[in-house]
This record gives sequence, structure tokens and C-alpha cells, in this order.
Amino acid sequence: MKENLEKIRHSLAHLMASAVYELMPEAKFGIGPTIEDGFYYDFELPRTLIPEDLEIIEKKIKKRIANKIDFEGKEILVDEGKKFFEAGKQPFKVELIEDLKQDGTKKVTIFKSGDFVDLCSGPHVKNSSEINPKAFKLISIAGAYWKGDEKNPMLQRIYGVAFESKKELDKYLKQKEEAKKRDHRVIGKKMDLFSFHKEAPGMPFWHPNGVIIFDTLVERWRKIQKKFGYSEIRLPDLLDIELWKRSGHYEHYKDGMFFTKNEGKTLALRPMDCPGAVLYYSENLHSYNEMPIRLNELGTVYRNEQSGELHGLMRVQEITQDDAHIFITEEMIEGEVTEVLKIMEKIYVPFDMEKGIFLATRPDNAMGDEKTWEKAEKALRKALERNKIKYGLKEKDGAFYGPKIDIHINDSLGRTWQMGTIQLDFFMPERFKLKYIDKNGKEKTPVMIHRALMGSLERFIGILIEHYGGHFPLWLAPEQARILPVSDKFNDYGEKIIAELQKAGIRTKLDDSNESLGKKIRNAEIEKVPYMLIIGEKEKESSSVAVRENQEGDMGIKNVNDLVKGMKKEIKKY
Repeated sequence: MKENLEKIRHSLAHLMASAVYELMPEAKFGIGPTIEDGFYYDFELPRTLIPEDLEIIEKKIKKRIANKIDFEGKEILVDEGKKFFEAGKQPFKVELIEDLKQDGTKKVTIFKSGDFVDLCSGPHVKNSSEINPKAFKLISIAGAYWKGDEKNPMLQRIYGVAFESKKELDKYLKQKEEAKKRDHRVIGKKMDLFSFHKEAPGMPFWHPNGVIIFDTLVERWRKIQKKFGYSEIRLPDLLDIELWKRSGHYEHYKDGMFFTKNEGKTLALRPMDCPGAVLYYSENLHSYNEMPIRLNELGTVYRNEQSGELHGLMRVQEITQDDAHIFITEEMIEGEVTEVLKIMEKIYVPFDMEKGIFLATRPDNAMGDEKTWEKAEKALRKALERNKIKYGLKEKDGAFYGPKIDIHINDSLGRTWQMGTIQLDFFMPERFKLKYIDKNGKEKTPVMIHRALMGSLERFIGILIEHYGGHFPLWLAPEQARILPVSDKFNDYGEKIIAELQKAGIRTKLDDSNESLGKKIRNAEIEKVPYMLIIGEKEKESSSVAVRENQEGDMGIKNVNDLVKGMKKEIKKY
């Protein structure tokens, strides 16, 4: 099914390009790959596309599907391909062929679909009749630099989605509509959680409400780490470039790093926390009796992302990781990975999200020898199987220094997100000549586990906002209750209730504005306050409140003491 969808989506990208060419014969074509859920194509066009163009292009695609167009592939010599696209005045295709020629490619593949010919290696459907005309839709227009480089021309990109059936498409579109309503950037503004400013692109400004969510997650994380024997460290953000070259990070991440100079030295903001943890370990010669040495750090790392790639909290340049680095003997691998898997379970319990576990194996750019990689991968497999954890494989998707276990979660909209990771590393300890004394008094090299379970806290919070639609569980909500007096003569009673709730550790505010009760309720609903506590004469006389839950509506009259006990019990669960 996946292969068939790949062919359908790739073929639709070509049919879309053909339709655009019919609409605008001056079009210059970039690339048109498949992506998750669909496809896109980049164009240089004589005018700016408008949303109404999508409907016109869609109709032209459906006409091509109805005409049962064949997709015919053919290999030709590189120079022949170059001449063909030069004659068709397609400079981007010519540039791609020149790149291939420099890499030593002798032949290229072209695909013909009707009157349209494209540089492409496939795969495609054999005939357009294999595509369901009711199961695709063009959804948006965006800008994209040619080859992702801002020095190159800006092209216009059309995105489309495609499935095998109309039912699947309808489900996807409904999910997208719901996702729009839950956009964390919109909800974050309504709830006054965070903001972004051009003076610090991709770096969130956390507002007081957002800090409460952030700190609540961190507080819970710290409690769990302590129970499992971790010691928290705090390390510098700015380190000598030579450290990053030694660790291997410079080679793999230099294009996404921030650099500065000081007294003739080049320094880099850390893109990862691990080299700092390695330096900490290297200060002393450790004994096997001390192991496992479990170090956790709430580390801030920095990634120099392109401005077009930034997306609210989901993709930022300043990232807070719930990081940990564990130094162990080789014999401890299975047991320690088991312990980390237990922590993972505890971390994710409150969020009601289905997890998927994947083993990611040796990538093409891996450090070290295959034998060591095989040993590391075997150790992770053994730990997963010992704990009876079902897992999938992500071939060639490990870190450059070692294989890893990746944690995926499904949110309330059915979307999958990659979150935490558990990475096994034999190579960095060797590079830094780390040692410990074994039980026979001999020096040996430790094994290192890199571990982040929520991953980026910024991204995790963004996902939680959309997962809950802003309706956080009580323990995590920045404001847990709001007192709503029916008139200002009950404000004093409201202050008394606030004192009782705050004494119990419940985050509460009083709405003493001159707005009507209906407006006060509406404001609290918009700001996703879980409990609205309405007070008037009757409530004041009986030391009670009229409780309204944000999503459930009126819950009746409750004694204040009983309400406090119930809320404390609900919060204490997590």
C-alpha cells in the first residue's frame, strides 16, 4: 500500500506540473517529490499564484486522469538530457543534470506523461487511470528557495495531498481542519503562554502562564530523575570549537551551529550537550563501583535553522532538552537501558498518548567500525526484547556515533511525532580517552548512553497544546480555577476563597472586572481555565461555589472544602 501511494503521489506531482505548464507555458520547473501525505512541485512563474488557481489546476489534473495517460520512463545519456531541457528552456533541470554529471552519472531517466516530459527516476503508476480523482486535493501555495538556498531564486511551491480513497482524503482534511483550530501558536496567544519577536528569531519569549507549564513539567521530570538515582549538572553553553571537532559534532552539524570569536579563539554555542558531560566525567578517574554514573541536565542547545523552517514552538533555534548522559560498563548495557525504558514509561503516563518504539540502525555517515555497531545494535535489541517491548526498525537512522531507540507518540488527532531518544555510544568515550578502573584494577573505556525522553521541551509543550487543544489536565493548567463574582459586592468573598485555594497550592485568580457574568465566563472559556467558580449571595451564605467546568458546563453547587479536597486529589495523581 505504501509503495502504491508513493507512485500515486509522485505521478500526481507530474500531472500537476503538466497542468501548470498548460496554464502558463513560460513556467520553469524545479523539483516535484513526494512527502508525507502528498507531494509538491516548485515553479518559477510569470505571475504570482493565487488560491483560485488551485481549483483551475485541480480540474486540469482530473481531466488528465480521465484521459488515461501513460507514464513512460526512458534512460538517456546525460548530454542528451541536457540538450533536451536546454531546448525546452528549463534552466533548473539543466542545473540538476550538470550536478549529476559532476558526480560521474552517465545516464539520466526521463518520464513522459502525455505531452509533458520530466527529469525523474520514478516510480510512477503505469497509467493515470490508477489514480482516484476524488482522493487528492491541492491545499496550499508557498515560497521556497531553489535547492533551499536563500542566495538562489525564490520559487512558488504548490502542495497537494493524495490517498487511495476519498474516505481517507476526507479523514485527512477533517483532521487538518481540527489541527487549524488547535494551532499552538493561536492557542498560545489566547492563553498568554509565549510569543516570538523578530529581534530573537526562533527563540520563544515565555510569558508567566507559559513558565508555569514549563516549570511544572520540569519539576515532575526532576522528581523522577531523583527516584532513579540521577545527579543534576549544569554546563556551559559556549565551548571551544576544537571540542566540537574532537567529538565529531562539527563535521556533522557545522552548517547549523552558531559561532563567535574571543581572544583569537573560535567558540560555538552547543548544538548538543554530550561533549560537556564528557568533560565533566573526565575530571576524575572513576571506578566500576561508582557505575552507573547517571547525570541529568536541563540543557539549552542552539540550532541555526533557516528562517523559513521555523515554526512556532515546533521548530526553534533555542532548544531546552531534558537530557541525561549515563556512563556504564559494557556488562551494564541491558540493565541500564531497561531502567531508562522504565523512566520513559513514567514520563509519558499522564499524557494519554499512544507510544511507538523504534530501533534506529547504523547510518551511512557513521563513526567507527561495523563490528562495534553490530555489538551496540544487538545490545539494544536484547534490552527491548527482554522487556517484551514491540518495536519497529528505522534502517540507517541512528546517530552518527551509535544506534538508538526512538520514541514516537500519537496525539489526539492521530498525528505521529518523534519525541525522546535513547542512544548507545561506544565511540565518544574512545575519542575522549575516557577510562574507569575495572574490578581487576585495569583501565577500561566506559560505554555512554545519551538520553532525552521529552526531547525538546519547547516542541513537547507545542505538541501538548495541540493534543489538548489548550484544555490542559488540571495539574498542568497554568490557571487551575477562576473566581467569578456575579457582582463586585461579592469580591471580598472571592478573596477569601482564593486564599483557601492558594493555601492548598491551587493556582487561582479572581475576575473582579466590571464585565457581566456571561462575559466573565466567556473569557475564562477562551483562556481554557479548567474550573470557573461562580459566587453570589446564595454561595456566600453557604460557604460554597457554583462550579462550572470548561468543557463539561455546570457541575452544581459545591462546598469550598470539598472542592479543594477534590482538586488536590486530581492534581496529586501526577
